[in-house]
Amino acid sequence: MRAEDLVLVSVDDHICEPADMFEGHVPAKFQQFTPVVRDEKGGDVQQWYYGDIRGRNLGLNAVAGKPPELYNVDALRYESMRPGCYDVHERVRDMNAGGQLAGMNFPNWTGFAGQVLNQGPDPDVNEAMVRAYNDWHIDTWCASYPDRFIPLGLVPWFDVERAAAEVERLADKGCHAITFPENPQPWGAPSLHTDHWDRLFATCQDLGTVVCMHIGSSGKSAFTSHDAPPSVAMTLSGVSSAYAGADLVWGNWWERFPDLRFALSEGDVGWIPHFLQRADHVYQRHHGWTKARLPEGRLPSEVFLERVYVCFIQDPVGAELIAHLDEDMVCWESDYPHSDSTWPNAPEVLMETVAAGLTDEQAEKICHRNAMRAFQWDPFSIRPREKCTVAALRAESPDVDTVTRVGRLADERDLATWQSYAPPAPARVG
Repeated sequence: MRAEDLVLVSVDDHICEPADMFEGHVPAKFQQFTPVVRDEKGGDVQQWYYGDIRGRNLGLNAVAGKPPELYNVDALRYESMRPGCYDVHERVRDMNAGGQLAGMNFPNWTGFAGQVLNQGPDPDVNEAMVRAYNDWHIDTWCASYPDRFIPLGLVPWFDVERAAAEVERLADKGCHAITFPENPQPWGAPSLHTDHWDRLFATCQDLGTVVCMHIGSSGKSAFTSHDAPPSVAMTLSGVSSAYAGADLVWGNWWERFPDLRFALSEGDVGWIPHFLQRADHVYQRHHGWTKARLPEGRLPSEVFLERVYVCFIQDPVGAELIAHLDEDMVCWESDYPHSDSTWPNAPEVLMETVAAGLTDEQAEKICHRNAMRAFQWDPFSIRPREKCTVAALRAESPDVDTVTRVGRLADERDLATWQSYAPPAPARVG
């Protein structure tokens, strides 16, 4: 298999939502509560707000095409990023330049699981804004190029009945994926280890909707000491997927919802074989007193591998260990326009993973077929397959400049912003 022959469908990209995204989607009686973009720091940056709630920052979330010295942690302005971050037509041209057929786009400013829109004080307003976001995402962003985008919906998970109703509405619009916190408890919602979420899970199972858990959506970050350098937390960023994976392995819902499917988004896969080996060991040694319940006759590893989708950007170690995974549940991701993305060289970089241990059949599953099946989405019904390859797509937009030539040099402001995310220093002992 050659890089130019790949068909690439990413299960994790992101949108830096345009400032006018809510126009035409918010009911008149809720117009006054519409989230807005405000200038801050003397006009140096632009920041989303939902009432008094500050949206998530756009810094490292919008660096596609930039050299590392232009990576900023602090928020920036739209004109400081390439238009493909927020303009759907330019996004498709960037996808062409990167040889990528399609992607599922997670939100940015709302939090990866829509946390900001779930935190407002008025339930009716929150639900209206979640629905408005979804209508923009599906009816404007995805509908502009239905062969290029897999729809992904937010849910008002502050209320499980409203959340289930939104899953039903989304399915009617052809959307079979929702984004949900890795761990809802830090957001003040009930734990996954209760039956509180049964109504939502039952609806997702009945409609074949996948519950996607993106790293960084739990409200907790992987920090060690309060003064650890940024590289520590950046190295540990994928660890949150292991925490989410453990909650899923030991979830008490598997017997009730055997056809429910989750996805760990942006977590890589090389760690999973050891993680599952440990889970099986814990079950075999400790189930007598932990009283862990699994579907009859099943080990934790078997439950996880058949019911949880996983993905990677580049992971040769994971490819070498593919025999310890379920190749029908592994997908590829681009992560455009975030700082871990391999755009525009993803096909070439991905071939290093393919060469590490994947057959052509396995590569096809991971690069596009698994995603198409998981999310009930078929681009080939719209676009002939021969026009979906890396080579064919790059030929459609040969004029795209893949170097982003706007922005500012990283400086002490970015480091200070990062350090502000750290937990407070503990009181001195002794």
